[in-house]
Amino acid sequence: MQVALDLAAAAANWGDVPVGAVVLGADGSLLSSAANERERRADPTAHAEVLALRAAAETTGSWRLTGATLVVTLEPCTMCAGAAVLSRVARIVYGARDPKAGAVGSLWDVVRDRRLNSRPEVIGGVGAEQSTRLLTAFFAEHRSGR
Repeated sequence: MQVALDLAAAAANWGDVPVGAVVLGADGSLLSSAANERERRADPTAHAEVLALRAAAETTGSWRLTGATLVVTLEPCTMCAGAAVLSRVARIVYGARDPKAGAVGSLWDVVRDRRLNSRPEVIGGVGAEQSTRLLTAFFAEHRSGR
């Protein structure tokens, strides 16, 4: 989670919402890491989770990330939760809950839908305090116009 938090802080420095993500292999090795780059890339899909999952698939040579863990500082949205399910990750570990857009238990629960053929384990609240601090500071500064 610390790597993801460091990436989130970097995203805030370049003006993007501070979210960082890493993908760990089944053996715990780091497959990929990414931060939000929506502003940098002018791409609405450039969420940290999607970028990290894409990079992990490239690293492994397979879109199936069976046994992998997605670690992210903020609860994934519907797009990112869907990408995690489709990539077949074994678990999602996240920091701060997202009551406005969270899709792994807060607003929706995409990943636990029994109709899906892949349902990753979800572990929330890991590094939540640090992640929440980054997000709160970012949006306070953003709203003040700095």
